[in-house]
Amino acid sequence: MLRRFLVLPLYLCFLICTLRAGESSIRGTTDKPVAIYKINEKMEFTLRVLDGVKSVAGKTLKWTRTGDDGHTEKGEGVTTDVGLKIITSLNKPGFVRIEAKAFGEDGKSLEGFVGGWGANKSGKIFFDGGACMEPEKLQPVQEPADFDEFWKTTKAKLAEVPIKAELKKVATQNTKVKLYAVRLDCAGPMPVTGYLSIPVNAKEKSLPAIVSFHGYGVGKHTPPGWLNESAIAFDVNAHGMELGRDDAFYAQLQKDLANYCFKNDENVDRQKTYYFGMAMRVMRALQYVKSRPEWNGKELQSNGGSQGGLQGLWGAGLDPDVTSCDIWSPWSCDFGGISLGRQRGWRPDYKDALNYYDPVFHAKRIKAKTHLVANFGDYTCAPSGVWLVYNNIPLENKSMEVKQGCTHGYEMKHCARFLVTPKEIKEIVEKK
Repeated sequence: MLRRFLVLPLYLCFLICTLRAGESSIRGTTDKPVAIYKINEKMEFTLRVLDGVKSVAGKTLKWTRTGDDGHTEKGEGVTTDVGLKIITSLNKPGFVRIEAKAFGEDGKSLEGFVGGWGANKSGKIFFDGGACMEPEKLQPVQEPADFDEFWKTTKAKLAEVPIKAELKKVATQNTKVKLYAVRLDCAGPMPVTGYLSIPVNAKEKSLPAIVSFHGYGVGKHTPPGWLNESAIAFDVNAHGMELGRDDAFYAQLQKDLANYCFKNDENVDRQKTYYFGMAMRVMRALQYVKSRPEWNGKELQSNGGSQGGLQGLWGAGLDPDVTSCDIWSPWSCDFGGISLGRQRGWRPDYKDALNYYDPVFHAKRIKAKTHLVANFGDYTCAPSGVWLVYNNIPLENKSMEVKQGCTHGYEMKHCARFLVTPKEIKEIVEKK
């Protein structure tokens, strides 16, 4: 008993020391909590270097300003207790991006948590954020005149292939849910593959259906770790890859599919681009869950983030039975934006054929309740493209959360965020 009381104070001492040992970061804010400005209005950024939660002076910040006006500006300064201010503006509807890095008195980069997709979450700290000017006025390139006719023809090709499913039961520790590896026949070069879960003893027409799509990459598709106990859930990879193969198989597949979607010789043809087969598989995945006897015929979700968000928006635009759509930082929005001067982000070179796959145009056909997330510092999936998608959804039942200082793989602690709806734009106040 005495030993237990000796150990506890030591633990508390360790915890207190840990809390006092601050971690370096850069926090950026604008003079407006909702960072939306009028054209040519002054926008003011304040960047602070933090040690834990305390703002520190004497650190050098080197920053770069880019924008949808094509103008680039660089600068640097030394922080005070209240930070370093950067003032800029924009003369057209669009976005400004501010990137900054921090250095100590010895000239070395300050390090801390930087997020990312790999195991190592530490590195040179940074700020990546921005603001926008009259984003409701953004316009994409011209929509193809035969957009609807192309997709009508594509759906007809898909309909020529019957929905034939191969299901293999997969062992799971959750006794309340049955899990299957699924392969579906599909038009186009590849089948649909993924993992389907259905609650045990589900009755006919009793369940909603959720179809989730994957981000960019060719990693091994493993069974989901968490299983939904109250819905049909279909977890679909983007490639129709074989499931359950050894690591060597997927290593070779990564080589075979290197730079998919980025090949200009394919992207000049709307039926040769990699997006074509991917879109076919999205439609077939939704068709399949609707064919399940357990589906209630009312609730159908098409969800995903990044490339999965692109596919989720295709699903909502191409399948009128989709009733809700939860999309985080969708990829490949506003292909033609780079031809209009907007910041490029990470996307294929613009080709007219890609307009048929642009979520900006699919958004006009969406009938589902849709929620989007856009990050001011995400130039894997530029915020201008996400905002254009929001603008084009012809619904009152839509919303978009916008976050400051957040990239595709990093979220600034206690970041400012706001919610855009057709009725209002309001700051989201963080709960204490």
